[in-house]
Amino acid sequence: MSIWFKPMSLEDFARLDKGLHERGTLMQTLGIKVTEIGEDYLVAAMPVDASVHNPVGIVHGGTNVVLAETVASYAANFVVDFEKYYCVGQEINANHIRASRKGVLTAVAKPVHIGKRSSVWNVEINNSGGELVCVSRMTAAVVKR
Repeated sequence: MSIWFKPMSLEDFARLDKGLHERGTLMQTLGIKVTEIGEDYLVAAMPVDASVHNPVGIVHGGTNVVLAETVASYAANFVVDFEKYYCVGQEINANHIRASRKGVLTAVAKPVHIGKRSSVWNVEINNSGGELVCVSRMTAAVVKR
């Protein structure tokens, strides 16, 4: 059974990537794209190049956090009635397991808890070889419009 409030498509996410006022977003800047919508999970991918490296030539840890918060925030917003509520990140943590230098990072968000006032999301990020590079957990606050 699907956890999503209503059916959605990859095109819905592509529109959101432009921003509500179509002025652009960090998702566009970093090339983050939602690539798969499952019954109870959401997948996003991000290309890795020097623009997201830290000074020693590996993916900056903050980049992993941005990818994790993006996919978890999108998921949180699609389990609520977006006409009445929206969700914002309230807390996030990340454990960086393995360094990445190139390729594509893929993040999978799955719910730990979906409540009326908050939701908690587990995110696993893998590199192009399928190796785990980061685990993250984000709490989203549900805000009434």
